[in-house]
Amino acid sequence: MKKDIFNDPNIKFPAYIPWISKEDKKNVSKALEQTMLTLGPQLEKFESDFCKYTKSKYAIAVSNCTAALHLSLMALGIKKNDEVIIPDLTFVADANAILACNAKPVVVDINKDDYFMSITNLKKNITKKTKAIIPVHIYGQVCNLDEILKIANENDLKVIEDCAHAIGTFYNSKHVGTFGNSGCFSFYPTKNITTAEGGMIITNSKKMAEKLRQLRSHGMSRSLKSRYSSGYPWVFEITEPGYNYRLDEIRAALGISQLKRITKINELRKKAALYYHTKLQNIPGIILPDMVKTKNHSYHLYTIKVRKPFKLSRNQLYKKLKGEGIRTTVYWMPIHLYSAYKEFCKLSNVKNSSTTYNEILALPLFPNIEKKYQDKVIKCIKKFDE
Repeated sequence: MKKDIFNDPNIKFPAYIPWISKEDKKNVSKALEQTMLTLGPQLEKFESDFCKYTKSKYAIAVSNCTAALHLSLMALGIKKNDEVIIPDLTFVADANAILACNAKPVVVDINKDDYFMSITNLKKNITKKTKAIIPVHIYGQVCNLDEILKIANENDLKVIEDCAHAIGTFYNSKHVGTFGNSGCFSFYPTKNITTAEGGMIITNSKKMAEKLRQLRSHGMSRSLKSRYSSGYPWVFEITEPGYNYRLDEIRAALGISQLKRITKINELRKKAALYYHTKLQNIPGIILPDMVKTKNHSYHLYTIKVRKPFKLSRNQLYKKLKGEGIRTTVYWMPIHLYSAYKEFCKLSNVKNSSTTYNEILALPLFPNIEKKYQDKVIKCIKKFDE
């Protein structure tokens, strides 16, 4: 077993371990031999491979998922004083990307029995200023997409799917991210595939793809390849200021290699998740996720809920497991709990997300997790309820 990422000698069972294979290292080393280390052949192939996997028309690789969200909002024309609706139980990247456009995040509650945006709360918060919705496919499961798309269509709203947890998540035989105007993915180290840091935007709109490519590289009207293939490479137009949100060749090479085994990665994650599911059943107060009921899950996280009559609270269980050398965590604190967003966001009633936040706990899950490791987690949870 590898060391805990924080080098805590007391943690013998980390929450996750990135799977970097010999082939991954070989591909990265090969990319380092190139003279072009950005906007080169590795990036083009990674984007092409991602299109094939998701069956999207266009894929634009960027530096991270926050950049993907920000550029998507910009490409769709979100501007100052516009409102964009997001769920309260999501990572702060959604709110930050909206604020980067000088727009206002509108934070709505989730449903009582799942982690998805409340449709009732969503409808109540649509105003003349509302321009878009960002639904989140949290933990690797498809959110209540049909209802959200219907509301968006009825109110002429754009939809940006937050797919940070959802590579390999399908709905009606289509990959998530292909239903809205764009889909935004993360390749952070904890994700199902990683490029260390990195992200991807997929879209079926040629116009949007062209704008996204321009915005990710300072707003330049010509690509690096085209600038050096003809004319003077320093001559290009900038019609709109952009950003340096590029993904380099080294990380793209890692992404190509990781994507090749995404099916195997997700199968191993599923196997581990279902093992937890089988062994943790019928413990009073331990509420298991319903991932076994659907074939659409990418098994990014295995998140339980801890409530009475279990003898420990969620926080107490976290501390007890840590005392046994097991690292667990929570995804995430709701948006409304951060002081910054109380000032910048429009908050609605968030009763359900508050309750859910105090109950959820993500157990260790990664492709190569050993059964004896999982058995230790399972044994401890059962022991703490005796």
